[in-house]
Amino acid sequence: MSRLPPLSALRAFEAAARLGSAKRAAEELSVTPAAISHQIRHLEDELGQRLFVRRPRRLVATAPGVQLQQALTSAFASMATAVAQVRAPRRRSMTLSTTPAVASRWLVPRLPALHAACPELDLRVHVSHQPVALDGIEADAAIRYGHGRWPGLVAHRLIDNVFAPVCSPLLGLRTRRELARHPLLHFAPPGSRSAPIDWPTWQKRARVPGLDASAGVVFSDETHTISAALGGQGVALMSLALVAEELEAGSLVAPFGPVFEAEPFHFVYPEAARDDGWIATLRDWILALPLTTPPAQRAESPRA
Repeated sequence: MSRLPPLSALRAFEAAARLGSAKRAAEELSVTPAAISHQIRHLEDELGQRLFVRRPRRLVATAPGVQLQQALTSAFASMATAVAQVRAPRRRSMTLSTTPAVASRWLVPRLPALHAACPELDLRVHVSHQPVALDGIEADAAIRYGHGRWPGLVAHRLIDNVFAPVCSPLLGLRTRRELARHPLLHFAPPGSRSAPIDWPTWQKRARVPGLDASAGVVFSDETHTISAALGGQGVALMSLALVAEELEAGSLVAPFGPVFEAEPFHFVYPEAARDDGWIATLRDWILALPLTTPPAQRAESPRA
C-alpha cells in the first residue's frame, strides 16, 4: 500500500468537510478548533492541494476536497461497521447442554463461581440424555461422555467416568458376597438399553454367587438412581464423579469393586467457534474447576 497521510489528519479533514465547520468537527472529535485547523493545514501541505475555501464561519470544500471527503466518509463508515461486527458484546447468552445428572450433580453447584468470575455471561443449561446440535440455536457447547473424537467438534477431556457399586452405609454392605441379599438399582437412559456400565457387565467380571444382575428397579434418570441409593433402597452402579460429595461426606459408600473405567466426559464445542471469546471464557473456566473425585482405593477394596 502507498503511504497514507496520518489518520488523525484524515479524520479531522473528513469531519470538517462533512460538517462545514472546524468548530463542529472539533466538538465531534473532542479536540480544539485550533487542532482541527492544524491537521487540515498539515494535510493540505502533504497533498499539495487546497482542500477548503475559507469563508467566515464556514469551510467550503474544493473539488479535490469533495472527492476526498466522499471517499473518506465511506471508508470510515466501513471501518465502523467492521469493528462493530467483531466487537464482543458486553453481555452474552450461551446454552450449555449436558445430561441431567451432570447438570444437577456436577455443574449446578459450581454455577455461582461462574457468575462471580464472569457476570457478563448469561448461561442457559440444557439437559438431555441425547446429544443436541451445537449450532448456536439448540446449544453452543456441551459436556458429553464418549471417545472425544467427533467430526467438526473440539473436545477437551474433563471428568474421568469411573463406575463402582455404591450404597448407603445403613445397608451395612461390606463384601461382594453379601450383594445378592440387596436390591439392585439400575439406570437406563431413554433411547438406550443401559448405562455406559450396567449390572450385567459388572457381574461378568465380579462373578458374585447367586446375583441376578437383571433384577431390581430401573430408573431413566441417574439423579433418581442416586436418590434411591441415598435412601437405602438398594445398591447402584454409579459414576463416582457424580457422587463424589456423598462419598466424601459418608452418606454413600463404595464398599468394593471391581471398578470399571468408562469413556470420560468432555467439554465440546464447534471447530468454527474455536476463536469465539465467550466460548473460550466458558471453556477455560470449566477446565480450571477442581475435580473432586474420591480416591480409587475406596472402591478397590480387596474384600470379597
